[in-house]
Amino acid sequence: MATDTKQKIPAGYKQTEVGVIPEDWEIKNVIDFGSIVTGSTPSTKVKDYWNGNIPWITPTDITSKKDIYDSERKITTKGLSVIRKLPANSLLVTCIASIGKNTILRRDGASNQQINAIIPNGNYNVNYLYYNFEKAKNYLIGHAGITATNIVSKQTFALIKFAVPSLQEQTAIADALSDADALIEKLEKLIEKKKQIKQGAMQELLGIDNGQLKMDNGLAPKRRLPGFSGEWEVRRIGDIFRVTRGQVLAMTKLQSSKMGEYKYPVYSSQTHRDGLAGFYNDYLFEDCITWTTDGANAGEVKYRSGKFYCTNVCGVLESKAGYANPCIAAIFNSISRKYVSYVGNPKLMNNTVADIVIRIPKAIDEQNAIAEAFLDMKKEITKQEAILAKYRQMKIGMMQQLLTGKIRLIDKG
Repeated sequence: MATDTKQKIPAGYKQTEVGVIPEDWEIKNVIDFGSIVTGSTPSTKVKDYWNGNIPWITPTDITSKKDIYDSERKITTKGLSVIRKLPANSLLVTCIASIGKNTILRRDGASNQQINAIIPNGNYNVNYLYYNFEKAKNYLIGHAGITATNIVSKQTFALIKFAVPSLQEQTAIADALSDADALIEKLEKLIEKKKQIKQGAMQELLGIDNGQLKMDNGLAPKRRLPGFSGEWEVRRIGDIFRVTRGQVLAMTKLQSSKMGEYKYPVYSSQTHRDGLAGFYNDYLFEDCITWTTDGANAGEVKYRSGKFYCTNVCGVLESKAGYANPCIAAIFNSISRKYVSYVGNPKLMNNTVADIVIRIPKAIDEQNAIAEAFLDMKKEITKQEAILAKYRQMKIGMMQQLLTGKIRLIDKG
């Protein structure tokens, strides 16, 4: 990126085409890092090339993880013999269509033609290169050729410039960022574990077995919260709720965040942000259960607390008797999708929902206690997710400081 040449350059730093960097750092092109190999695909007509045990990496296999060991499709030794083999610790970067994803192949393998691989020579730490490409993703996207499919040409790729310190400092920077990644991964695993615990608790407390709500003529689940032993009952949704629907609302009328009188959340059929489309200056409902009536997410059920507006692709369950709560929403959500009609556009309409029979705690107090237990678990997960977001942001800051030499981890020597 261009830097204002009039700015004061700190002592020990210099102005370069990639910005201000330490005087003892160098500017290197990708081609300087080692061999650049564009992947390829063994003939799919030759069965002997496929279904082996050698990873053949495609962009779909590359996630946000730094390291990759496996792939969805694998090739045989014969398949590998007709394309270019990549040794372990090759850096993979997607350069066609899905541009800028990168990872390090930690075992011998190969990749398809959408991926350029860098096989580093001994002067460069592959982990340091990985973090540079992670930081440069937007640059790669911006330098893709405008064709039917976005492509970063091999020539453009080879001439990308990075600031590079000594191998010792590369390693120190990579180790610090790897420690940050390890912390992030640990927290991700903790959150996933808490989500699994929550799911297991929901299944036990609601009597759900393998994703199906067990009716058992109204018998209560085997696991109960302390202090509850009353009966459960089988009820038709239309008998305990007013079954209605949201109204059409132009998205151009919404604010993206709360602002003044635009304080009421508007929910739609999307799953992003729990269906939150924006905020409006009016509401239709308060403390209700909603479900998506049309489209790919048909049957998705949510409890909506407080006053809100929802669009016409949301069905709504209202109850003055207190049945609209997270407990009943979870029970309904456990079976709702099997009632979706997949003839043409997926649909779960009001008349169908009204006739669905569910098993619920007879006492509203038990419903509320179960809902409170779920809410406590959700709050803990949300808390950990907020910490995770903070750690991810801190890592971005670390990358900005360390990969430009603004913070040094070793003496410049």
